[in-house]
Amino acid sequence: MPSQPPVLLLTRSQIASLLTLDDHIEAVESAFRAHALGEVLAPGLMHVDAHAGEFHIKAGGITKPRAYFALKANGGFFQNMAKYGLPAIQGLVLLYDAEKGSPLAVMDSIEITKKRTGAAVAAAAKHLARPDSSVATIVGSGNQGRIQLESLKRVLPLKKAFAFDQNADSVERFAKEMSERLSMEVVPATNLHDALAASQVVVTCTPSRKWFLGADDVPAGMFIAAVGADSPEKQEIEPRLLAQNKLVCDILDQCANVGELHHAISEKLVTREHCYAQLGEVLAGQKPGRTSPDEIIIFDSTGTALQDAASAAAAYERAVAQGIGTPFDIFG
Repeated sequence: MPSQPPVLLLTRSQIASLLTLDDHIEAVESAFRAHALGEVLAPGLMHVDAHAGEFHIKAGGITKPRAYFALKANGGFFQNMAKYGLPAIQGLVLLYDAEKGSPLAVMDSIEITKKRTGAAVAAAAKHLARPDSSVATIVGSGNQGRIQLESLKRVLPLKKAFAFDQNADSVERFAKEMSERLSMEVVPATNLHDALAASQVVVTCTPSRKWFLGADDVPAGMFIAAVGADSPEKQEIEPRLLAQNKLVCDILDQCANVGELHHAISEKLVTREHCYAQLGEVLAGQKPGRTSPDEIIIFDSTGTALQDAASAAAAYERAVAQGIGTPFDIFG
């Protein structure tokens, strides 16, 4: 009987060296289009509460040009840094050959999660934000906030950004670092309402469990990317804001169960049918994106295993081609 090939171990720094942010955007756009065309292995999501945090398990796959299946398990423990000096989010991605069922790689999930989340918002912004958007507000000054601003700068003509967070020191560091990194004006905001009034785009990327972005805060024409709500308890957007405006979901089933849509449904303000489109339908040209400069559009981004599978597959293929990673035999 032929021996099974070794599994490839890829570290965070190796993945970062293999894929640029633009590579992640290309992979994620392809995955969402494939979802709209039915060329995927249906994504699944599990959420498990722990005493001091939570676990997210996401699984799914892509089928073209090669079939891959990915399973990602991330732990979210938001007191880690204060208690142990550890990151709040840690995890692994397992990548499989979806034709044979053979495991191909084990890799750090954080580099992939961070970049593919920013890539999804960039893909959405191309079609849902006003093309002349020059000012953005980023709510949440952690690593995800950084990648969100960098991703938006790739696809929109941004000249300025406001950063808002409850931690004043964190916002100051964010503004200084991102101003230098992106060669643009990034300033701390002390009043979210005022920052939004001067912006055309806002990304919320926090672990909040109570909404803070209200219907009265948002000016006409704004594109809102709600990234933080990836479990039933998390919430950033007032349900009334979602109910009153155009909603695009990354994956409708997930948004109805754990996203901002979930909260609006729970309050009986909308049903699942309020979702105008899934992102893949817009990217595949099946439904138009923005149709008016004044419409407010919300992108409910819960994060999907299809993004993980696409980015992980791209990293794996480049690692094999370049001889990067550590092969190990788990079958012997």
